[in-house]
Amino acid sequence: MKIGFDFLPSYLRKQLAQALRSGSLRPPYSEFAIKAAMSSVEDSGKVTQLLSGLDNTGVGPEGIAFGLQCFDEGASINPLPELAWTGPKVPGLHARATRKVYEELFQTATESLWISTYAFFDGPKAFELLASRMDQVANLQVNLILNIQRKWGDTTSSNVLISRFAKQFWEKDWPGSRQPRVFFDKRSLGNEALKGVLHAKAVVRDEQECFITSANLTEAAFDKNIEAGVVLRNPSIAKSLIRYFQRLIEEEWLVPLHSISGEGS
Repeated sequence: MKIGFDFLPSYLRKQLAQALRSGSLRPPYSEFAIKAAMSSVEDSGKVTQLLSGLDNTGVGPEGIAFGLQCFDEGASINPLPELAWTGPKVPGLHARATRKVYEELFQTATESLWISTYAFFDGPKAFELLASRMDQVANLQVNLILNIQRKWGDTTSSNVLISRFAKQFWEKDWPGSRQPRVFFDKRSLGNEALKGVLHAKAVVRDEQECFITSANLTEAAFDKNIEAGVVLRNPSIAKSLIRYFQRLIEEEWLVPLHSISGEGS
């Protein structure tokens, strides 16, 4: 069953199983009937072939429905990675919207969030859901890793650039009453020979689920660009990513914003 139907997202497998159990979908299987049974018609031809093949081997609708149920139960224990995209819709591709993934992770976190982004625009809008969730859930600990940019040829001292960034962030960009812990890569303010930037775009929720993506926290990344990412409900990978950030903090590659600027929590 995994070989046959794992290309379908879980919600379509459930729709198919329900139609088979209820009797609304019976052999001989046709594309017309399958289109009526599922909310997506893009894979109706492939589903028709698979169901007809199983029917030819003697597997009835109830057996197929049971197999789909077993597959989903197994997938809930060891969830498969999910793709997330921003960009034009492509027929036959099942993927979640980048914006929706960010929103879901922010809105369902109860213990911790680690968020890394290279860029954000319109801070109050970019951080609105995150700040609201922090205000709602008193025990939620949020760690926000950002990039402080030194423009090419800018000789302004690092402390001045950091102070400017902190003042802008805490006074204008951050919309909540509670404040996250904010870190930045100190190398981004160094000379060109040593310069590096915080370019990772990732979210880790409650040490259980992570989203690794090309998308920054910007409207363009959510709605206009072509962006690709993957959602992993794998505690081992989630904790490994957190531990990597923690070690960068311990080794002082990532520096707390407030410790230098005097701003923040």
